[in-house]
Amino acid sequence: MTLSRYYATNQHGRIRLGAVVALLVLIATLTLAWWIITQPPRIERTPPPAPLPSMVDVVTVKASSQAPSLYAFGRVEAEQETMLASRVAGQLERFADGVVPGQVVEQQAPVAYIDQADLQLALEDAEAQLANAQAQLALEQAEQQRARSEYESFGRQLSAERRALVLREPQLRQAQAQVTQARVARDQAALNVERATLTAPWRAMVQERLVGAGSLLSQGTEVLHLVGVEQFWVRASLPGEWTEWLEAGTNVTLTSRGWPEGATREGTLVSMLPSLEENGLQAQLLIAVNDPLALETDGPALRLGDVLRASFQPAVQEQLISLPSAALRPGDVTWRVDEENRLRRTPVTLAYRGEDDALIRDGLETGQQVVTAGLAQPREGQLVRIRRPSDTPAQAGNEPGDES
Repeated sequence: MTLSRYYATNQHGRIRLGAVVALLVLIATLTLAWWIITQPPRIERTPPPAPLPSMVDVVTVKASSQAPSLYAFGRVEAEQETMLASRVAGQLERFADGVVPGQVVEQQAPVAYIDQADLQLALEDAEAQLANAQAQLALEQAEQQRARSEYESFGRQLSAERRALVLREPQLRQAQAQVTQARVARDQAALNVERATLTAPWRAMVQERLVGAGSLLSQGTEVLHLVGVEQFWVRASLPGEWTEWLEAGTNVTLTSRGWPEGATREGTLVSMLPSLEENGLQAQLLIAVNDPLALETDGPALRLGDVLRASFQPAVQEQLISLPSAALRPGDVTWRVDEENRLRRTPVTLAYRGEDDALIRDGLETGQQVVTAGLAQPREGQLVRIRRPSDTPAQAGNEPGDES
């Protein structure tokens, strides 16, 4: 074998050996890749940390002698109001000075005058009729004296019926009746003259003139609309279960959005009406306010039809526990925290429940801690943490069971 042929054979063997090695490396690489792909990832799992107990806000309750602060809304109405009408027919001559809407007239003060010419003539005629009747009575009395003298001189006794006729007793009674009728007619005519001047029945404010001067009035024609100024009423509505705290004579503080800030008026609860308010079927109260137009006292004036807020301070008090309304759950249930910081479901008996607070009559005891916030889905026996003043929002927020 020549030297060149030996080198060619050796080179060919090396090429075959390299191809085999490359093939083996490729197979090993594909095998490793397939194994990596087919093997699921293995993540080392660690047990999760135990969740922190929910943090809650609590209030420590205490029983004390108290009553709820009740309130109601009511509308102002007149305690005295009338349409002053003419009691005689005639022409309205004029209104008295100062009798204009918005002005106050005193009791029995003249407010309007009706023409009295016809009424004066009727009075004079009645007086003449009375004088004539009195004269006829005097003549009949003289005739009776003459008849009595003749009967006595006759010397005979007659029956009672015939004796009355002889003595003209029926004629005397007729004359006396005619005098009485004439006197009544005279008094009626005089009264009509007096009634031609209309007067205020009580101290009042003129609300409206219903006719003008020169109008022809018949008996019963309305002339003035008057409203009494001594007292107004406020007809207020509130839930019927609150009435147990109220009694007649309770002081009431009244406020209105239309009054200056801080302005109030005082009233007195007069009575609780027997009927319910039509729309909401609530109990109705009647509150009296003296000098409502502030004519003699300082303070805002009440206006008819205005809506006022009435605040009551009941005189009746009980040993009760006060809670924020947020502490109450449906069904009159509260959740309290026991000595082991675990939740306990506690039904309670309500004495009062308002928008912001409630009064508990039974179910809780002084010193117990009642949850007011921080529970979403409470469970009996659930472990909780009580929020302390030093806790920051970051420490308390985003915990399981916390309310958002």
